[in-house]
Amino acid sequence: MKAAARTAAIAWLIAAVYYFYQYALRSAPAVMMPQMSEAFGLTATAVASLVGLFYYGYSPFSLVAGAAMDRLGPRRVIPLGAAAVGIGALLFSTGQSELAAIGRLLQGAGGVFALVGAIYIATRNFPASLAATLIGATQMFGMAGGSAGQFVVGPAIGAGLAWNQFWLGMGIAGLVICVLLYLLLPPQAPPVQGSGGMRSVVGAFGTVFRNPQSLLCGMIAGLMFIPTTIFDMVWGVRYAQEALGFDYTDAVMRSATVPLGWIIGCPLLGFVSDRIGRRRPVIIGAALLLLGCLAWILYGPAGVFPPYVLGLLTGIASGAAMLPYSVIKEANPPEVSGTATGVVNFLNFTFSALLGPVFASRLGDAAAGAATMTRAHYQSAFEPLLYGVALAIVLALVLRETGPAVRQSPATQE
Repeated sequence: MKAAARTAAIAWLIAAVYYFYQYALRSAPAVMMPQMSEAFGLTATAVASLVGLFYYGYSPFSLVAGAAMDRLGPRRVIPLGAAAVGIGALLFSTGQSELAAIGRLLQGAGGVFALVGAIYIATRNFPASLAATLIGATQMFGMAGGSAGQFVVGPAIGAGLAWNQFWLGMGIAGLVICVLLYLLLPPQAPPVQGSGGMRSVVGAFGTVFRNPQSLLCGMIAGLMFIPTTIFDMVWGVRYAQEALGFDYTDAVMRSATVPLGWIIGCPLLGFVSDRIGRRRPVIIGAALLLLGCLAWILYGPAGVFPPYVLGLLTGIASGAAMLPYSVIKEANPPEVSGTATGVVNFLNFTFSALLGPVFASRLGDAAAGAATMTRAHYQSAFEPLLYGVALAIVLALVLRETGPAVRQSPATQE
């Protein structure tokens, strides 16, 4: 039993490290927008749309990854995802917008196998009472990569590292990770449910999508996540420079505190949720904090809070977006756990895929061709983020509680 637990822990750790890598690639464009704009010959909003193609690969392949985990097991699919991310980074490094677009799609399509795989391994091999903690720890690795994509890459770019050399090196690293994943992930019998082929896959999707709780989980996660995926990881550095007057180095540091907050918030809020045995109170409380932080970042006077505090609190609060990943698995049969993770990831990042270009267009319209965007332009473009978080709070109020405390006491179910 101890050997099995050790094997599962190693498998989860390897997948989590891969998640760190792909998240670094996801967040890195925020610190090199001017360089990429010049290299591709595109405007800042066009580069933002190019970078946002990541989510057009990430979102639909969440469904593929979830079904593949249920039918084939992690070792057969996670290394292929890493290979796709590596190839995508190499294509992005060419500086040709058409190849870069394909490369960014591949980064998203392959990157999703890291999160879905790590969560699948954690929830299939460890006690249910640790579910939210382990999912939060998984996301901690991802956001550590997101933070590194800004904290580490930003100064390197500022010191003269060419943007395309970064992508070339990360592409090679992705292929190395692919080989290591294949060699180090322990083999296991694929958990195929029956011999129904595609019929069983469709049936698993039907089970998850017909459950209203699944849709609520995806919407809540997406609405709480887009302030980081769209606002911070694409526009955060430029906002700090243009709207708040920070120099490049300070702007990078300010933006990077948001994923740093996720490193703290994801495991912390997961632990709190497991400790009290409930999901909803933690989601609602964190969403209220997120709403307050976003409102102050957009409209509050500067200098009231110590440096970096608002970004850190925003990341900590937004970490509660991972709790719906626990709820959806608890609200659906265990035999479709991989599919359930894929579905909530699909719904979550569909928001980023669809709304990224919308916010870029809103910002472009607000600026109306101005050479430098002002705080008023950003306020006009990103104010709907506040409404989205408020909607997430409303949806969380009608979400059915699935935490261990409720499941252990059926009479208290809401």
